[in-house]
Amino acid sequence: MRFIFKTDYAQDINLAKHGGHVFWYSALVVLLVAAPWLLTEYSLAQLNLVLIYAIAGLGLMLLAGFTGQFSLGHAAFLGVGAYAQAYFTNAGVPFVVSLALSGTLSALMGIVVGLPALRLKGIYLGMATLSFGFIIEEVFARWESVTGGNAGKAVGVIKMAGYELGSGQGFYFVCLTVTVLCTLGILNLLRSPTGRAFVAIRDSEISAQSMGIHLAYYKTLSFSISAALAGMAGALYAHNLRFISPDQFNLLQSIDLLLMIVIGGLGSVHGVFLGAIFLIILPQGISMGKEFLPEFIGQAPGLKSVIYGSVLIAFVLFEPMGLYGRWLKVRTYLQMFPFYRKGMFKRQKSFQKSDRLK
Repeated sequence: MRFIFKTDYAQDINLAKHGGHVFWYSALVVLLVAAPWLLTEYSLAQLNLVLIYAIAGLGLMLLAGFTGQFSLGHAAFLGVGAYAQAYFTNAGVPFVVSLALSGTLSALMGIVVGLPALRLKGIYLGMATLSFGFIIEEVFARWESVTGGNAGKAVGVIKMAGYELGSGQGFYFVCLTVTVLCTLGILNLLRSPTGRAFVAIRDSEISAQSMGIHLAYYKTLSFSISAALAGMAGALYAHNLRFISPDQFNLLQSIDLLLMIVIGGLGSVHGVFLGAIFLIILPQGISMGKEFLPEFIGQAPGLKSVIYGSVLIAFVLFEPMGLYGRWLKVRTYLQMFPFYRKGMFKRQKSFQKSDRLK
């Protein structure tokens, strides 16, 4: 019995649960490393955006999906990291140092937001973070000596070991390295006592507090880590675009980030990457679909926003667990075939319905 206990415990703390995980993740790493030689320049640029949004999504997923704290102003942290990176890069600070400073500055801003919002929940917390986003956007527009104001600010290229990694393969490998490190960090954090405290707060604050979890400390910590990841994503985002302006970090950007983790699947690290892929592919699909629509519909202003809202509502109503939840159901069906029962997930679906009626 002792040997069985140790085996189960080892499986619980390992990142790869079994040999299949090792094989498929290794194959994924090989494909990602070979991507610059397999993809076109445009596709590689889109993959860079997927990786950058995934880093920001990891932070928002930690805050909303694992700690249960709602945020509608996450684009502000993205902007803080972007402008900080632009300032430090143009001042000649090495990339690794400037990236760390950008993440640290965003983390400090996360603490500034997290402390006043400790007593807020749900929609009220969302309103507070939304207000913070509006304030930061106005700061970006008015602080012209640092941000360049509404005219925007140019961002220098990444320089490492005497090489310029402005675009192409070099910048892709920088994004890939940062994404892998952030993902491993989040996975290890979630299986640590701190990560379990986050999940306990999400499930029930009263129960978590009764078990000795300091709500104020862990909520603030979640905000700061989430903001730090968004800041590092913003730093890479600035280098990717080479030019930033305040309107790139507005409410629509925050909604895009929230849409990404909801569609990908709340409470899932895999869902972050599925959501990021969906977020990058959806505008391309809308552009292609306009050709097959009547002109008065395809050229209508706000079509993209309507489609985004419709997709979000459809996922909330019919697949609350997102794309990753749908994949889990498909995988379960294939594993249990032909013994899969049609009503296997009926209880889960009815719970989601009753939860919406509260």
